[in-house]
Amino acid sequence: MPDSEPSRPGPSGPPLSAPPLTALPDPVPDESPEELLRLTALGREDAFERLYDTFSARVFGLARRIVRDPSHAEEIAQEVFLEIWRRASRFDRAKGSGTSWILTLTHARAVDRVRSAQAATDREIKVAQSSTERDVDTVVEAVESSFERRAVQRCLGTLTELQRESITLAYFSGYSYREVAELLTAPLPTIKTRLRDGLIRLRDCMGVAS
Repeated sequence: MPDSEPSRPGPSGPPLSAPPLTALPDPVPDESPEELLRLTALGREDAFERLYDTFSARVFGLARRIVRDPSHAEEIAQEVFLEIWRRASRFDRAKGSGTSWILTLTHARAVDRVRSAQAATDREIKVAQSSTERDVDTVVEAVESSFERRAVQRCLGTLTELQRESITLAYFSGYSYREVAELLTAPLPTIKTRLRDGLIRLRDCMGVAS
């Protein structure tokens, strides 16, 4: 359980209390993360607030698992939601779900914080992900230590959408296989098969020795 949750960021930046809403247009008809991101990109503060209410605890929890310090995790969560407000238009449904996009954004922010503050980068990343079940450790290590982010994104683009979402959640966002299955509402054996096949394709694309 996190010690605290981040205060809600305002759209204009770090005063982190939400401004009073003006008269809203139509109510949000679809509460899916994808639709809320679309409306946030159009400047809908009510959609942004619903995203915050839905994901604030999860974003804070993931950030804390990586940086370990609650105050740093809260800062990261605030940065993530500020980035969501400013850059929601960059979300692309064709590349994955809204949940995956938000958690990947959180993971990237948290890892950047660890790398800037710690000399032992690899050790910290492994500690942050120690609860994750792994089938192919060499792939994860290669992604973290040997390949630029652009190369990783290129290889992820060769996977199916289901494989890409599963690998992103398990190996870049720190979720266990069982948690991935719950997030994607799929049976655990299906998730394990999807991850295994996707990791093999990812390994082949990046030229990692098996």
